[in-house]
Parts: sequence; structure tokens; C-alpha cells
Amino acid sequence: MKELYLTDCYMKEFDATVESVKDDKFVVLDNTAFYPNSGGQPHDTGMLVREDGTEFPVSYVAKFESNISHEVTTSGLKAGDKVKGIIDWDRRYLFMQYHTACHILSAIIHNDTGAKISGNQLGEDKTRVDFNLEDFDRDQIKSYEGKVNEIIDRKIPVSIDIMPREEAFKIPSVIKLKDAFPPEIEDIRVISIPDVDTQACGGTHIANTGDIPHIEIIKAENKGKNNRRVYFKFREN
Repeated sequence: MKELYLTDCYMKEFDATVESVKDDKFVVLDNTAFYPNSGGQPHDTGMLVREDGTEFPVSYVAKFESNISHEVTTSGLKAGDKVKGIIDWDRRYLFMQYHTACHILSAIIHNDTGAKISGNQLGEDKTRVDFNLEDFDRDQIKSYEGKVNEIIDRKIPVSIDIMPREEAFKIPSVIKLKDAFPPEIEDIRVISIPDVDTQACGGTHIANTGDIPHIEIIKAENKGKNNRRVYFKFREN
């Protein structure tokens, strides 16, 4: 299966052939632009439209082994059917904005404190970043808000590169994750925001930091020994 979102995050529609259908609702295609639920980024939703015009709403997308499964709420698709996939663009674009903002905030926290980012979860109303830090200073954490917005205002292009693993591991921020990539993974997808952050990532991202709304840090929590959590949302215009 070809994962179209890896090379083109802005693809809104695509053509595909149904390869298999399980239980009349779990659909595997020969290629897809639907992002599956993974890496803290929620799945895409949208529609599969068969050649005869029948619509099959996509309610959930997940990756099982090497296949991406699209759960549809209308039955009737069969192997061999030709379909057009249509992404719920407003949802996808919001997650693209949040995901790139998450990279910026994580880089600022790491560069300022040396803290390792331990996870994140994107949401439609807010997003969180977890990190490992001994000292818990809410004023310091709140100060990162302005630093993120400054980078947003700089309108920095964001690049996506698929690199051979040997080349990717020459990047200091990527080599830290070396053990996360099994030997069979020959190519690594690297997201780069020049002078801000470079890291391996399989998610979808905005093309320019200037396309991200300003953020507001709304809560900082102490989640136990050395474990901190920061929530942020986009400011309303």
C-alpha cells in the first residue's frame, strides 16, 4: 500500500482501488491519503465515493501491520471497486497546524532545558506535550508561548525529506532515536524547520510556520517525578 500523505500532506482527494473488505466495513485500498491514528495524531475522516456515486463515510483509520484500514459506516464495497477518497480537509488541516506547532514548542523546551519530549496528543480544541524535566516552573513554561509565536511570525518554510537511514542518522536530533527504527526500515522521513527543529516524524505538517495561528499555553501540570505536561490551543482571531 502506498501512503500518499507521507510525500504530500496537502492531498485532499485521490483515486484508489479496493484491495479487500473485512466484515463489510474495514476497507484496504491500494493507496491512500487518509492518515491513520498514530504518533499522537488522530486519524483522518472523510469519504470513499464509488464510481456509481455511492458514498461510504470513513469514520476511523488505523494501521494494522503493513495495511491501513478504513472503517466505513455504509456497507457494500467489494474488492476491485474503484473509488475516490476525499479527506475531511478542515480536520486534517487543523491537525497539520497543531502538529507543526507541537514540533516548535518541543524544540524550544528541549533547547532551553534539555528536557526530552516523551509524548504528545493532538486534539481539535487543544493539544498537549509531555516532557521529562526536574524543575517545574509555570512562569518559565508560560514564557515559551511568546517564543513559539515569534517562530510562527518568521514564516519559516517546513520541509519533508525521505532519507536513507545512514544519511538521516548523521543528523544529531535523529540519531537519538536510532533504536526506534528497526534494521528493515531503510528510509526515514525527516521534518525540518530550519534553525528550529529537525526530527524524524511520520505525521502530517504545514508547509510554512506562518500558516499556524498563534498559540496560547492554557495549562501546565505536574504528572509525577520529572514528568510534566503542557496544554496549548490556538488563539481565536
